[in-house]
Amino acid sequence: MHDVIISGAGPVGLLLACELALAQCSVLILEKNESPHSPLKRLPFGIRGLSAPSIDALYRRGLLNGLEIHKRIKSPHAGNGKPGPAQAGHFAGITIYEENIDTSRWTLRLPGPAGTHLLSEMEELETILARRAASLGVEIRRGLAITGLEQSRDSVTVHSDGQSFACRWLVGCDGARSVVRKAGGFEFEGTEPTFTGYSTRIEVADPEKLRPGRNITPAGMYLQSQPGYIIMQDFDNGAFHHSKAPVTAAHIQEVLRRISGTDVTVTALHLAVTWTDRARQATTYRNGRVLLAGDAAHIHSPLGGQGLNLGLGDAMNLGWKLAATIRGKAPAGLLDSYTIERHPVGAQVLDWSRAQVAIMTPDPHARALRTVVSDLLDTTDGATYVAGRLWGISNRYELGGSHPLTGRSVPDFEFQDGKRIGEFMHDGRAILLDFDGNTSLRTLADEYDGQIGYISANAKDRPATDALLIRPDGIIAWAAGDDAGRDDIEKAADRWFVRSLPARKVAGGRFP
Repeated sequence: MHDVIISGAGPVGLLLACELALAQCSVLILEKNESPHSPLKRLPFGIRGLSAPSIDALYRRGLLNGLEIHKRIKSPHAGNGKPGPAQAGHFAGITIYEENIDTSRWTLRLPGPAGTHLLSEMEELETILARRAASLGVEIRRGLAITGLEQSRDSVTVHSDGQSFACRWLVGCDGARSVVRKAGGFEFEGTEPTFTGYSTRIEVADPEKLRPGRNITPAGMYLQSQPGYIIMQDFDNGAFHHSKAPVTAAHIQEVLRRISGTDVTVTALHLAVTWTDRARQATTYRNGRVLLAGDAAHIHSPLGGQGLNLGLGDAMNLGWKLAATIRGKAPAGLLDSYTIERHPVGAQVLDWSRAQVAIMTPDPHARALRTVVSDLLDTTDGATYVAGRLWGISNRYELGGSHPLTGRSVPDFEFQDGKRIGEFMHDGRAILLDFDGNTSLRTLADEYDGQIGYISANAKDRPATDALLIRPDGIIAWAAGDDAGRDDIEKAADRWFVRSLPARKVAGGRFP
């Protein structure tokens, strides 16, 4: 019996498998597709923007340097193709320019090897994660689609193509149409679509009639990232997508002509898929021994590439908590904190996705609102705020405590010897970072039987704190402040980890 079966070998399922295997859990991934390769995972369709939390996760596990494609590709959303200011991203197709972003306002993030955003390709990302998973002993079986499941008090039985597999826990990372979500009895609430989206590779007889870049018209939107690669949004309330009618060259031509306002002629259709902006979220991410992550837990418009980043964040949050539960080192309620922390993040992303769709709708009210948002994004305040939200810079979990670092991703502190805190996080353990060499903190870390590593070092950009407790996912669980009592660090550690040795008080009346 495996500790965990994961349904789905996409980036979310693979990263979760890596986190679990890093903590010595046995993991089996069942993937319905025979091959990991698909044209939709390669350039230009496979381009995704990785946000700060995703980049941090890869960096902290020693995987970031494996990404190469971002060094030789440019954003597919590059306006109308004309030279101009550097573009950092977009909100609802409205360009955000780098010159308008004041990164000095992000005072709780330090510059370092892990940037704030970069472009990646799905196939490259999956290849890197699959390679790491295999090296950690994860078993990946392809061509096996889950068809049903039953769970008991102690285990889950999964059925797939006439076979049965037993596990202690099951995680559905199997996408928007998740079988695990449906069979597991999860409620999936949200809003219906306003458009049918098309991703196509076509040939046209008169390409000069189509403008490059993203073009919002009175009839919809079309994006030409490079000749022949066309993405469209047709505001038909998702009617064509739900009709499941075949996508033909004639249909693509009709939609493209209507949206672009041209008489362009499509001579060949090589590839086409449809999608919508349906926005739904599971009301909880756990039902007994079955959990959800990624698109299985939440779906929305792919505008801005938020779905991948949201799913990778799920995997990082869930991985160490589920592993601790399996190893019997989880305090009460640890696994339930997965839904408590990640559900609000997902809800926020769904709202931002809906907001982008709302101002792209081809009607006078949306055009008026779009003008207002465009003006705001052309200011330093507006661009910095929106970029910080889209790139996850402003993410924070409500963990209690008065220190501004608590609940946030740990800054990549550089120590006096040139090493950085991210380099010490490859093993997936928590870290008690002591800036003042307090021996009582080393003693405290030892009481948790290897769950918490101890580092004593002074940082070049030391924050206003004497010590930090950093969770395995890189989130600061506790930061020493002026009002920190000697019991505070112990309470924080006991909230997330289980002691294996008798408790001994940290010395001093006020920390340290």
